Amino acid sequence: MRLHGAFRHRIRRAQSLLSSGSPDRAAPPRRPAPNRAPMTETNLTVAVIDPSRARAAILEEGLRAAGVGRVVIIPDTAELLERVTALKPDVVVIHLESPSRDILEQMSGVSRQVERPVAMFVDRSDTTMMQAAVDAGISAYVVDGLRAERIKSILDIAILRFNAFARLQRELSEARGELADRKLIERAKGILMNLKGLSEEEAYKQLRRKAMNEKRKIADIARAIVTTADLLG
Repeated sequence: MRLHGAFRHRIRRAQSLLSSGSPDRAAPPRRPAPNRAPMTETNLTVAVIDPSRARAAILEEGLRAAGVGRVVIIPDTAELLERVTALKPDVVVIHLESPSRDILEQMSGVSRQVERPVAMFVDRSDTTMMQAAVDAGISAYVVDGLRAERIKSILDIAILRFNAFARLQRELSEARGELADRKLIERAKGILMNLKGLSEEEAYKQLRRKAMNEKRKIADIARAIVTTADLLG
């Protein structure tokens, strides 16, 4: 009745990869998201958030040169999450002189609730703000590096990082789910063994037979047995 070590290994591997990274890397999104293609499609929509028209023009120039078909400029950060949610862009780009905690909290919502890669350009920053950007789920954090010719490559990296971390998050979620199911099955086997005097193999065969007869997963049958046992005390 021992748990399979492969599940623990998968969880440790995913947790290690999700928590690793230097300050210029973003934390993974909290929930799985669909993969997004590299910045080569002309039908992509990119939201540019920048209070400065001059800087927004540089960003738009670089995006247009990269072949982006639709660039939408958002000139301020008021009700940012709601506006980005309504726009549904493929990527979000924001440029600020120096990010504030409030802005990072809003971008965290964009990255995790709207589930979009975010590239942030800032004119100045420090280690604390970099770490806060990582915690907020920013996919690319660039300090004093706004040049039109660099934008495409930076956004490509942001999309690739977003996809990679989303994939690791899915793997971690799946591994945890499998481990939880296995624990349920082990508990259910123990209950059947105690109640019916069965061996571990016989208890598992009963679970499997019932699951096949009812066309359900073994974990679902195990969950029902455990729940019943808990209710009966």
